[in-house]
Amino acid sequence: MTAATLRIAACQITSVADPAGNLALMESWVRRAADGGARVVVFPEATMAHFGSPLAAVAQPIDGPWATAVSELADAHSVLIAAGMFTPDGDRVRNTVLLSGLGHHTGYHKIHLYDAFGYRESDTVAPGTQPVTVTVDDVVLGVATCYDVRFPALFQQLATSGATAILLPASWGAGPGKAEQWNTLVRARALDSGSWIVGCDQADPKTSDVQVDPGAPTGVGCSLIADPLGGVTAQLAAAPGLIFADVAAAATMQARSATGVLTNRAMF
Repeated sequence: MTAATLRIAACQITSVADPAGNLALMESWVRRAADGGARVVVFPEATMAHFGSPLAAVAQPIDGPWATAVSELADAHSVLIAAGMFTPDGDRVRNTVLLSGLGHHTGYHKIHLYDAFGYRESDTVAPGTQPVTVTVDDVVLGVATCYDVRFPALFQQLATSGATAILLPASWGAGPGKAEQWNTLVRARALDSGSWIVGCDQADPKTSDVQVDPGAPTGVGCSLIADPLGGVTAQLAAAPGLIFADVAAAATMQARSATGVLTNRAMF
């Protein structure tokens, strides 16, 4: 692999309500990903504790013990870890993707909250306002979370900020047609941003015998990695699993040149 190619792993797991238990679960998956050559290891949204848990009770700051333990895990394996957690924000929390390792320790706060399909994330979660990118081995990575995938402008903004790939942790809500929507949206965002999209969802809890609130968005599996022309390079079914992609910056340049989606878009 060249300096402009980066191996990224997506770890499709099922979180439980206990942050310590989820941290222990992450250890084995990070080891497997690093052994497979990954420099970036992506976990789902709500890795810290699944939805349906009392989020305010588990929320911790970015410099708190849970995020510090993730940082130590990343350092032990020389990787960047992206994992969903919850951080305090007054009487609500922030839905945060922790980015830790390889000299980074920061977070992206989910901008678009899941007030849809009968669920109201905004009742307990405060929205973020700022897109986030980090650079690993000369490859710029953007970050988005779950419901963000329905909003193309964020992905195009990340692309124009230099992102080659966009990490997309999710805990997708189940329901008729929802898995198909997830697949379509991930591939569409790849096409309309000319970027690799690493969509890492929570595994379907039923495949791990984890009891969850049936009204909460707790994942359907179907994690996938799409290339900048919307092709699926790796995909999982409903159960826990691990997939890899070698993200090539050259592919993004070729795709953006071919489609013209960033150059030709109208600004209203």
